[in-house]
Amino acid sequence: MEIDSKLPNLSVNIFTQMSQLAQEHAALNLSQGFPDFDVTPELTALVKGYMDKGFNQYAPMQGILALRERIQNKVLKLHGARYDAQTEITITSGATEALFAAITAVVNPGDEVIVFEPAYDSYVPAILLNKGIPVFLEMKYPDYHIDWNEVRDALTDKTRLIILNSPHNPTGKVLDHKDIKALGQIVEGRPIMILSDEVYEHIVFDGVSHLSMARYPELKERSFVVSSFGKTYHTTGWKVGYCLAPKSLSMEFQRIHQYLTFSVNTPIQLALADIMAQEDLYLGLSEFYQKKRDHFLSLLAGSRFRPLACQGTFFLMLDYSKITQEKDHVFARRMTIEHGVTAIPPSVFYHEGKDHRVLRFCFAKKNETLETAAKILCKI
Repeated sequence: MEIDSKLPNLSVNIFTQMSQLAQEHAALNLSQGFPDFDVTPELTALVKGYMDKGFNQYAPMQGILALRERIQNKVLKLHGARYDAQTEITITSGATEALFAAITAVVNPGDEVIVFEPAYDSYVPAILLNKGIPVFLEMKYPDYHIDWNEVRDALTDKTRLIILNSPHNPTGKVLDHKDIKALGQIVEGRPIMILSDEVYEHIVFDGVSHLSMARYPELKERSFVVSSFGKTYHTTGWKVGYCLAPKSLSMEFQRIHQYLTFSVNTPIQLALADIMAQEDLYLGLSEFYQKKRDHFLSLLAGSRFRPLACQGTFFLMLDYSKITQEKDHVFARRMTIEHGVTAIPPSVFYHEGKDHRVLRFCFAKKNETLETAAKILCKI
């Protein structure tokens, strides 16, 4: 049977494509953003313990209350923001589900949504499925700053939502106080909501602070703040995230969430609630990943790749223009096939395929993985 596709111009995403190519050629996979080291044994033991105790049935739609209370306390301590664990925090099947639910909750046909490129690839499909109109603005290469005058000029009476991502995937850019001030001035007095993708909230470097939308009352009241346990506890395959939002926004969010997944894995939620009591596991994450970033950078010092600034996330953008002028997707494929190292071509994060001759590498890997990959990259 033939059907009219709702996303006719989209194919299998780049992460699937490059990971499959890496597998076919036995390449070191520095493309998709997942660690190749193990979860802390204590966390997996907690999950097993709850399974063995019979906690294997549906969790509440909003999430296990103990976990929501842990999140409530963490956000209050880190950002001074108060969210009601009963009504303003929702546990989701990963951050991607949370992003989709938030967009679906507020974007109606004809609504415009500001999207900053390069943009994580789940934003635009969710907008299109809800018959919204993405309005693309470009972060300025090579430091990927936002021109807030362009944002102001792009606003219309149809602007419904601004999507932000900080720390930013794929560039590693982190919003600063000037960005927050400019954003606040732009949305003041306008019926515009914010969707803030903060899944790398605990991975920032060189003394940089993560400035959550939750910190600022005037932004908090109009924001969905999305985060992910997968990035924090090295458990990307468990697909557990959460969304913070004021009660009125959370009500709309949960109306969508209950018909997407209804609820999330019960024993994992209970285990995460327990492990969150160990604050050092997430407070020490920046130092942990900064060491990996710096180690990878030191290994690449003799290469022809030029690293761009990386303030956060576990991704590093490398300029390869001294090696070749091939388009990034061509070079990424050739590097996988001929050299055995796989990266992501960032042009896929632009609707018109903007290509700066850079590749995105994931350094959330064992040191031996990074060392092996760097030896190869230094020979290219």
